[in-house]
Amino acid sequence: MASAAATSLFDAATIAARWVADYRAATPATDVLYAAGLDDPSWGAVFEELAGRSGDDLDHVRERAQRHAEDIGTGFRIAGEGEERPWPLSPVPLLIDKNEWDGIVAGVAQRADLLEAILADCYGDQKLVSGGYIPAALVTGSPFFLRPMMGLIPPGGYHLNFVAVDLCRGPTGEWRVLADQLRAPVGAGYALENRLAMSRMLGGLQSRLNIERHAPFFAAFRDGLAARCRRAEPRIGLLTPGRFNPSYAEQAHLARYLGFLLVEGGDLAVRDDRVYLRTIAGLKRIDALWRRVDPRMLDPLAFDSHSTIGVPGLVDAMAADEVVVANAPGAAMLEALAFAAFLPRLCTRLTGENLKLANIATWWCGQERERAEVADDLDNMLIASAFGVATNVLSDGAAVLGSNMLPQQRAALLADFERRPQDYVGQEVVRLSTMPVVADGGLAARPFTVRVFAARGPDGSWHVLPGGFAQIGEHPDARAAVMGEGSWSADVVIHGSDAVPPVTLLASDDTTQLRRNPGTLPSRVADNLFWLARYLERGEALLGLIRSLLGHSISADTGAALSVATVQQLVNLVVGSGAAPAPPSLKRVDLTRFASAAMEAVEGSSVRAINRQARGIGAVSRDRLSADMIRLLDAPYPAKGGALDRAGSLQRRYYALAGLGAEHLGRTDAWRFHDLGRRIERAMAAIRAIHAFGHPGATSDDLSTLLDLADSQISYRQRYLTGIARVPVLDLVALDPGNPRGIAFQVAAICDHMRDLPVLSDDGLAEPQQALAAKLSAAVTTAHASALDDGRLIEIGNLLGSLSDAVARRYFLQGAEPLRAAGLVFA
Repeated sequence: MASAAATSLFDAATIAARWVADYRAATPATDVLYAAGLDDPSWGAVFEELAGRSGDDLDHVRERAQRHAEDIGTGFRIAGEGEERPWPLSPVPLLIDKNEWDGIVAGVAQRADLLEAILADCYGDQKLVSGGYIPAALVTGSPFFLRPMMGLIPPGGYHLNFVAVDLCRGPTGEWRVLADQLRAPVGAGYALENRLAMSRMLGGLQSRLNIERHAPFFAAFRDGLAARCRRAEPRIGLLTPGRFNPSYAEQAHLARYLGFLLVEGGDLAVRDDRVYLRTIAGLKRIDALWRRVDPRMLDPLAFDSHSTIGVPGLVDAMAADEVVVANAPGAAMLEALAFAAFLPRLCTRLTGENLKLANIATWWCGQERERAEVADDLDNMLIASAFGVATNVLSDGAAVLGSNMLPQQRAALLADFERRPQDYVGQEVVRLSTMPVVADGGLAARPFTVRVFAARGPDGSWHVLPGGFAQIGEHPDARAAVMGEGSWSADVVIHGSDAVPPVTLLASDDTTQLRRNPGTLPSRVADNLFWLARYLERGEALLGLIRSLLGHSISADTGAALSVATVQQLVNLVVGSGAAPAPPSLKRVDLTRFASAAMEAVEGSSVRAINRQARGIGAVSRDRLSADMIRLLDAPYPAKGGALDRAGSLQRRYYALAGLGAEHLGRTDAWRFHDLGRRIERAMAAIRAIHAFGHPGATSDDLSTLLDLADSQISYRQRYLTGIARVPVLDLVALDPGNPRGIAFQVAAICDHMRDLPVLSDDGLAEPQQALAAKLSAAVTTAHASALDDGRLIEIGNLLGSLSDAVARRYFLQGAEPLRAAGLVFA
């Protein structure tokens, strides 16, 4: 064993050395990483770990890294696209020595303090403007300057609680700032997910390189937000724009990791200048919000009145010092590239120091001398929007290289310089350092930038995430303007000589107060889980009809096909579900086309449409569902095989989802709503099937089909040996409380859930949904199979529909009406 291990280590070292040699030979010595970085033994350790895991196949290394990222559930969405893309993770991390990193940390913390001081002045007495340090047009002319925030001191005392800074490293090793991200900094969750994926792949690096950990940073941020709240045990939410936001997957992951509630604007309400969350147990107070909503959309009463994703009255709650919002609205003003031209002078003025991390050189064209300098040196400039929005020339707001502008574009720009010079900045064209990436089966040099994150801790000081994440350009061109946002990401590893103690967000045993209360369940989440189960059960029932129609319904006794009357009833059920229009005939070819339409139709209630609805709900429930459940919901729709094969494949997927829902969700109120939706939908499907196939004139084909649809053939055969008879079939499918597919079983489960779900009053009287459950139970338990007629079935079906409506009215709070309802809980 020792010899084999030594040989393995020797092979890995040999492969790693060859990779480095090939990389050197193919890459010109143009930056510090090539000249000195690859000689660092730390890089050798990285490549040895990669070689040890995957041998000499670098493409396999990249595929493995991507697979780990997908297993974690990392994804992102391009604006305008409906589907998420997998997060592109490079298997080669970026290494930064601890001593070099300490300089970056000091620079980021200084910059964050400087930006905080500028914001406090701009929304306060504006001495920097009156003193001539900042042009007034730079403040009041910004579309992100929010006048309702003037004079408002944010609760907790800070405008900024979480910031990101985009850095670039030049070919000679110096670090500079490309941009500040203050509005809703994106990427900390991706950095965390990159680290999780890489730790699965290169776990040995942690001890070999003494890698700095991420957990202390996130713990400091969470504790810092809590410290600025007025209550000792605050309730904190992550306010998301919703699932169509490009970084929604990251937001869900962060909320789950930090223990924050993932909430949307519609989940919140303001009453008496306090913010409340709509939950199944009434209104629960929210003490702090980490927002990812555009600040202009945050409060339609204070900012954009057209916003449908904000929280009316939120700014009033801030003014009353009742809710902490991180970051405070209006911070985005300092993201404007025009401010970069003034930061060096402002830093000296406000801190007495020079910037520790310099900006890239920036000229704001709102000043005459700077405008002339940009116009004279246009070929060597990057022309960008001063405020990050579209201009007369930059119609999409994107920066352009002056050297790439056509003559007519150049003329239009110079003309606009005369009309609206304040809309533009000129910046130097930055050349970036490179790092190794896997490309075409080998290592290649690609330019990169690094996004670094800082969070304010409990004492108000800044904590910098050790690493952040790197964005890697797709092409070798090392100009920052050409690289854009990059096509790959990489983990950024901070390593040093000192051992790093293991730190986790998990509290120690002696400081954790035990609890079995699962916490707050927002109404929207309960609504989503309830309807997710209903859609899954609806799809499963429809697939059962299709499979029976196409061949699963061959009689167990004779092997003959179903009668025309039974087939017609199956068709009627499918048509009645809204899945497809009726076929022209009951010929096999027409039935096959009909079944395909019921599965594939884009509109209506086809299997594909139901699947789409379930996927949509799963997408907004990432923080509540297991990764396996999300993967099954996101799995591609079957495209191969005939309709019967595809129906079988999908039905098995639905069975798996049902099993995951039953076994992976803790027995909490969240599970109760999920199971409640399934029970109601299953009972309704059983009633429709009994109407169609359990009538007094039912044939043996009808009864056999009913048993098939209720998955009760085996139970019936074990119980009755004399053949199929109507009354025993009805008793098993409708009234036997021991049959998990029968109506009685569903009703018993529904009544259990109604008993266990929270109520608003303590008077001991039944609420409407509980009273309906009692009526439903009585209607089922007092029925007898021999007397089970359409009248009783209709009664049970109506009670189920009324119960579903009552549950929605009571628990799925929507709009303003529930805020005025009596008996709501405020906590």
